[in-house]
Amino acid sequence: MNEIIEDLSLEKRWVKQLKNGDMSAFDSIYKKYSVRIYSFVFGIIKSKDDAQDIVQEVFIKLWDKRESLKEHLSFKSYLFTIAYNTTISLIRTRVKEKDFAAMVKSKQIPLNIDPANVQLEYTELKEKLEETINKLPKRQKQVYLLSRKEELSYKQIAVKMGISVNTVENHMSKALRFIRSNIKNTGYLSALFYALFIN
Repeated sequence: MNEIIEDLSLEKRWVKQLKNGDMSAFDSIYKKYSVRIYSFVFGIIKSKDDAQDIVQEVFIKLWDKRESLKEHLSFKSYLFTIAYNTTISLIRTRVKEKDFAAMVKSKQIPLNIDPANVQLEYTELKEKLEETINKLPKRQKQVYLLSRKEELSYKQIAVKMGISVNTVENHMSKALRFIRSNIKNTGYLSALFYALFIN
């Protein structure tokens, strides 16, 4: 308990120093949180390069907004909220505009989110997806994984598997139909998850 209190006290001191432009405080915050933020972002976006870029962007934003930091608020939540929103912004640019609009129709992405809940929801969705994929017939599963995990085109999959493009499309259609029937599309994160892995 004492360690937690000391940790919070130290963090508040860093925030106060950071507001005054203290680079040593910034370095201390970076050392404490950069790896955690990377793991959090990577858990959502599944790209090492993107996660690294987002970590850098998060701390650039932190430095730029240092003077507006609120010492009485949870600094950890503030930092992870920046990480989450930055990740969502990147995903937004990679999803077709019309698809994204359909995904978030009537579902505004909240600004005040709990990173722990986001990570938990993502983990649950990922586990459910993997469980569902493992229930697919062998050929459907192979087509799905080649398409979604290895990012091969239907033509490339057809050549690799020695089947026609029409057969690939048929397998993929059935696989997606089965996955959609087993994973409910509810909430903003699941909508984004759908766009990346299921649609």
